[in-house]
Amino acid sequence: MRTFLLLGTLALGLSACTVTVRPNASANVQIQPQRSNLITGLRPDRGEGSTYAVGEAVRFQFSARVPGYVTLIALQSNGYASVLAQNVYVNAGTTFFPRPEDGVMYNLAEPRGIQRVRAIFTRVRPTTNIVLSGTYDGNRWNSTTTAYLTPYAVGDRDVQETFLYIR
Repeated sequence: MRTFLLLGTLALGLSACTVTVRPNASANVQIQPQRSNLITGLRPDRGEGSTYAVGEAVRFQFSARVPGYVTLIALQSNGYASVLAQNVYVNAGTTFFPRPEDGVMYNLAEPRGIQRVRAIFTRVRPTTNIVLSGTYDGNRWNSTTTAYLTPYAVGDRDVQETFLYIR
């Protein structure tokens, strides 16, 4: 019985989920949400896949099961990546970014097209900052996230992604 319980717990702990991005028939990108380990939600204020005009402000709703640290990174349609928030402590539950105490707004700018936003979450305070430079394709975007998270145990980290359209 103890072995069965241990194996069940281990299987649950190792079931850290991923986000799969694939083009559909109309050449748009669809995010296929997977069951998450620590993050329970990430979406723009109008909902995932919503459309915003250049110059409009956007907020992101982030939810987690446990307290920890969040880094938000964005990938524009031209491959340019940027950090929106770095190692921000959040309580369990829902936090909206940008937070009032951040003193910033996320105003959308060109290029028009799909903007991907990724939340990187760790239970412990990260010892480094994620550094983004140059342009990114899907492989480089994923490998940068993976390299940043490698020092943390699988059960202490999570990643989730959402997207919006800029017109």
